[in-house]
Amino acid sequence: MTYDLAIGDRAYSSWSLRGWLLFNAFGIPVKTQKARLYTDELPQLLAYFQPARTVPVMRTPDGVVVPDSIAMAEELTTRHPEAGLLPQDPKARAVARVLMAEMHAGFTALRTHCPMNLRVSYTDCAAPEAVLADLARLQTLWAWARSETGSNTPWLCGDYCAADAFFAPVAGRIAGYNLTVGPEAAAYVAAHLAHQPFRQWRAMGHADGADQDNYFRSYPRRPWPGPAPLAAKAVATGPSINAACPYSDKPVTHFMELDGRVWGFCNAFCRDKTVADPQAWPKFMALCNS
Repeated sequence: MTYDLAIGDRAYSSWSLRGWLLFNAFGIPVKTQKARLYTDELPQLLAYFQPARTVPVMRTPDGVVVPDSIAMAEELTTRHPEAGLLPQDPKARAVARVLMAEMHAGFTALRTHCPMNLRVSYTDCAAPEAVLADLARLQTLWAWARSETGSNTPWLCGDYCAADAFFAPVAGRIAGYNLTVGPEAAAYVAAHLAHQPFRQWRAMGHADGADQDNYFRSYPRRPWPGPAPLAAKAVATGPSINAACPYSDKPVTHFMELDGRVWGFCNAFCRDKTVADPQAWPKFMALCNS
C-alpha cells in the first residue's frame, strides 16, 4: 500500500516541496494529489484530509492523517527506518533535527521577501537587512552542521537526509533571487539544484498550469542557475519513435521534439514535464538513449 499526499502548486508551494521530497528522495511510494493555491481547489482537497488546514498533508496506508512537514518526517522515519530520512549516527541525527526545527519555525524575512518561484530567476531583489540577516544565519547553521557531523558529502549531515529536504526551498530562493552567499553555502545550493528529485519537482512545476499572479515580481530576470536543460520543445503531431509513454506505458497522444527526433507521451503533463528538463527523468533518458 502507498501513502496519499496533498500538495499545492509545485512552482510556488515551498512546504509542499519539503513534503514531497520526504517520499520521492527516499524511495517511499506515494500517490500525489495537487490543488491550485488561492482557489477553491485547495479547501476541496483538504476536506479529504481533515484536520489539515494547509498542504502538505499525508494519509498513511492505515488511514491516519498527518499534517505538518515535521510531523510527516518523524512519522515516516518511524515507519521506514531503512529509508534514511534521519542519520543513524545519534549525533548527526540530533543535528538534523535541530536544522529541521529552525528551518520550520524561522527565516520569516527571507520567506516574505523572496516567496519561492521555481519558474524564474532574477538578477537582484533588493534584499533588505532582515533578509541578509537570515542568509547569515543560514550559513552559520550549515557550517555548524558540517563541523558537528564531519560531513564530506554535498549534504549537511553526511548522506542526504530530511534536513536537506527542509532546506531545498531555501536553495530555490537563493537561486531564484540571486542572493549572495559564501562559497561553501553556494556549493550546497548548487547540490540542491542538481539533485534529481529537485529537478523533477521543478520540471513538474513548469507543467502545472498558468503562472500565479501572487508570485509575480518585476525584478530583471536571468537564466535559471541550475543545470541547463536539453533543448526540447512540444510539437503538435507525431509520428513518434515510441508507441507507449515512457512513464505509464499507455498509448501516446502528445508529442515532443528533442535533437530532431519526436517522442510521444500519454498526456500533456507527461510531455510538458519532460520538455522542461528531459534529463530529470531516467525513464525517458533510458528510452532516448536506447
